[in-house]
Amino acid sequence: MNSYAKYKGKSMRPGGGGRFKKMTDQLEREGRTADEAKAIVATAGRKKYGKKRMAEWAKRGRKK
Repeated sequence: MNSYAKYKGKSMRPGGGGRFKKMTDQLEREGRTADEAKAIVATAGRKKYGKKRMAEWAKRGRKK
């Protein structure tokens, strides 16, 4: 799978939402609730990319 393939209609590029969705799906399969999975992935994203970039991507995702 190349680095820009789609995951359930979302781009795998940073900010595209594909990697976020893939990780939340994985955590849900492991027994987490949807809200828990999203919280865990958002925390990991903030640690890696910072609060400002994550907020920018979330804003862009809400506009879609």
